[in-house]
Amino acid sequence: MTELTMGKALTAAMRRALADDDKTLVMGEDIGRLGGVFRITDGLQSEFGPRRVVDTPLAESGIVGTAVGLAFRGFRPIVEIQFDGFVYPAFDQIVSQVAKLHYRTQGRVKMPITIRIPWAGGVGAAEHHSESPEAYFVHTAGLRVVAVSNPQDAYTMLRQAIASDDPVVFFEPKRLYHAKGEVDLDADIADAAPLGLARVVREGTDATLVTYGAQVTTALDAALAAEDEGISLEVIDLRSLSPVDYGTVAASVRRTGRVVVTHEASREAGVAAEVIASITEKCFHYLEAPPLRVTGHDIPYPPAKLEQHHLPDLDRILDAVDRVLGRPSGVPEVTA
Repeated sequence: MTELTMGKALTAAMRRALADDDKTLVMGEDIGRLGGVFRITDGLQSEFGPRRVVDTPLAESGIVGTAVGLAFRGFRPIVEIQFDGFVYPAFDQIVSQVAKLHYRTQGRVKMPITIRIPWAGGVGAAEHHSESPEAYFVHTAGLRVVAVSNPQDAYTMLRQAIASDDPVVFFEPKRLYHAKGEVDLDADIADAAPLGLARVVREGTDATLVTYGAQVTTALDAALAAEDEGISLEVIDLRSLSPVDYGTVAASVRRTGRVVVTHEASREAGVAAEVIASITEKCFHYLEAPPLRVTGHDIPYPPAKLEQHHLPDLDRILDAVDRVLGRPSGVPEVTA
């Protein structure tokens, strides 16, 4: 085991993929000589050369469109979108081409493209640099959508995504790039948990917290704080947002009878809404209280000095826990 930051774990995953398969390449803005804005691709161009680690023009639609052509020719492109809010110019390519070509060609053409997106807030940036666009891609049939929350998953899941014949939108929480953890660099991805499997990261009995990405850390902090009041919270890291591992989530909710779902993205039509609707269908007779969601607000991402009021925090999560447990709540419920 090696202690790595999440950023270095991602670098190690790409280095391993590039070394193992000469049909794998990395593309993006400033990823070569600079090593990327967040230095996630640092050193890869000097090791593998500019034909394998490609500095592209500032044109996200062109980057993804080129990746589509490369996939047609048997390559496995890894595309870096410099910031989450910059993915929108590539949206047409992703939803109209990447997501549909395997289906449209009756399986004759595969799209083994991994689209890496530094994602979400908490780093003091502004709109276009702190977006949470995951619901757009979750709604798009033909894409796998995953979000990592720790260095080991960053390493393992990125390797799995690159090896997958399905296109994968791979969300990396920016505020965890420097978070450290033990990583098994020698692990065989064939023995790892499947890419679409959720994980119970803390067991509990009174209520289930479901989340993903950087919010896993916040949910664990909330569970630790709740323990001081004698409340036992189970925390589930979804890991995969499409498909969702409803088996793991439903098994937890059937044990606890209560569920809170939290994410940074806006509330309206977000991932939490779909998770709650599906869990209500699957677990209706086990629920002891209506499921609740704790999310970002339905506003454009605020200026950096106000983002702490936008991002779901420990207090907002614990307030929702109080409500599903029927305890007095100190915060009025948001209904609009």
